[in-house]
Amino acid sequence: MPVNDTIAAITERVVARSKSARSQYLDRMRRAAEDGPRRAHLSCSNQAHAYAAMGDDKDALVAERAPNIGIVTAYNDMLSAHQPFKDYPDRIKDAARKVGATAQIAGGVPAMCDGVTQGQVGMELSLFSRDVIALATGVALTHNTFDAALYLGVCDKIVPGLIIGAATFGYLPGIFVPAGPMVSGLPNDEKAMIRQQFAKGEIDRATLMKAEMDSYHGPGTCTFYGTANSNQMLMEFMGLHMPGASFINPGTPLRDALTDAATERAAAITGLGNAYTPVCDILDEKAIVNGLVGLMATGGSTNLVIHMIAMARAAGVIIDLQDFADISEATPLMARVYPNGLADVNHFHAAGGLAYIIHDLLETGHLHEDVKTVAGAGLSNYATEPKLSGDRVNWEPGPRATLNSKILRSASEAFQPSGGLKQLSGNLGRGVMKVSAVDPAYHSLEAPARVFEDQEQVKAAFKAGTLTDDVVIVVRYQGPKANGMPELHGLTPVLSILQGRGQRVALVTDGRMSGASGKIASAIHVSPEALDGGVIAQVQDGDIVRVDATNGVLEVLTPGVKDRPITHPDLTANQSGIGRELFDIFRQTAGSADTGAGVVV
Repeated sequence: MPVNDTIAAITERVVARSKSARSQYLDRMRRAAEDGPRRAHLSCSNQAHAYAAMGDDKDALVAERAPNIGIVTAYNDMLSAHQPFKDYPDRIKDAARKVGATAQIAGGVPAMCDGVTQGQVGMELSLFSRDVIALATGVALTHNTFDAALYLGVCDKIVPGLIIGAATFGYLPGIFVPAGPMVSGLPNDEKAMIRQQFAKGEIDRATLMKAEMDSYHGPGTCTFYGTANSNQMLMEFMGLHMPGASFINPGTPLRDALTDAATERAAAITGLGNAYTPVCDILDEKAIVNGLVGLMATGGSTNLVIHMIAMARAAGVIIDLQDFADISEATPLMARVYPNGLADVNHFHAAGGLAYIIHDLLETGHLHEDVKTVAGAGLSNYATEPKLSGDRVNWEPGPRATLNSKILRSASEAFQPSGGLKQLSGNLGRGVMKVSAVDPAYHSLEAPARVFEDQEQVKAAFKAGTLTDDVVIVVRYQGPKANGMPELHGLTPVLSILQGRGQRVALVTDGRMSGASGKIASAIHVSPEALDGGVIAQVQDGDIVRVDATNGVLEVLTPGVKDRPITHPDLTANQSGIGRELFDIFRQTAGSADTGAGVVV
């Protein structure tokens, strides 16, 4: 089925906008690929250093006929999602040997957990960790001894950072290898209710702690549909996972078999064989558009608005907030996964999951089928699901009907006709709002502003009982240049309580919320940010602000706001402690949120 006219027109627009950047990028990749396998250009001394510790694999490496796979790993055992990666390198090396290849750990990349740093100083380094991961990937692959790469990463900034790195070395084939979600624990809606009870002072910290531990209770990705699981979805829609790999639980035979299969496939698609499939050929304009469609159809994380722009730019593809908005308008919302529903990703997968959604969206012309993927030509490879046959994987057609219509529906019977994201613009700048979980009755609000310069001030005002009327909460100086653009997830319980009391409330911020931004109308990523001359820096308490997702409006209605002088607060506290000193150059050079908030792209 060819893509529908709207998706085709958006894709053509992206292709036209990207013509120069994409051409320059592909020229660089083609020149690098023409040099052939990297090891051929290393001296004997170079190679001796690279192979010194490789034991029985030395002969194969020296002969240069066997593909050598570089493993870039984000393993640490503080992240539940990454703890399973501990044993992957040995498994990958064994699987490589079975197909006449070799594998080495090329390097590690940092992987911080936003769940640990939420509301903490460390969150101010979170967004910048994406660029550090990209840089670390570059260091790993700079050794120039690899014919393909396997990228082991799952969570929020890790996959985008790895993508930026993989695109920079786009002449190499690469496959992303996930670890899968933890099995289901305490239901997400119950956890959210307990958090609200704690915010009201109705329960003690011990009760809260038990609920959190019952929710995050084992190895694997957190089970709500936040940024980490949105990343996994994207890797399938963009053709960089083995099909169906995203949501298989850790420590299962199928999970292990999929890792083996990824290794075998990486060895098969190098420049040494006949199926050479470099990352640069996969990450094209159509793949990016497919990823945007997937994001909207599943109600994915708002963080990906920033990351997708940066990831695309690394491959010479230029996308804009308008592309997100237009694709959202043209794409039905097919999934209800927490925070957009009560189900978690395990329930979503059991109901038919990504194989069902991809098949249905291909049938309705919302996706480009004619793309290259690590599994071969055509996105229809991802309308299949993996099945075990002994200790190997076979792929069979995925479900063609939903197994739970409360979680997953066809495009023709979708939960709503458009996706979950709106662009807002006006004299306050440009921002986005995730509306898939927001009651339409709350999509627009015109009310007096209360202005704050961090989320702790909002919490203090709430505890003092001063937030009693309809209000637009403005939280500024939270952009990448001000303090690294931390997530303001700690606002969600407070704002939810206010709305639950019958107040009409909206949030406007130049900062981020997480994939779990919830049921509050939140205009986020406002650009220009306050520290970069944005009008948000000139808003005062009592100004009338209009936040309107229905009509895409973000404006301050009080006259004369732009004529006010800007007085920046003292931000020196954002510049030291918990490693913030090391990131001063990042804050100085970070791009705006609407261009990906990047440092390296």
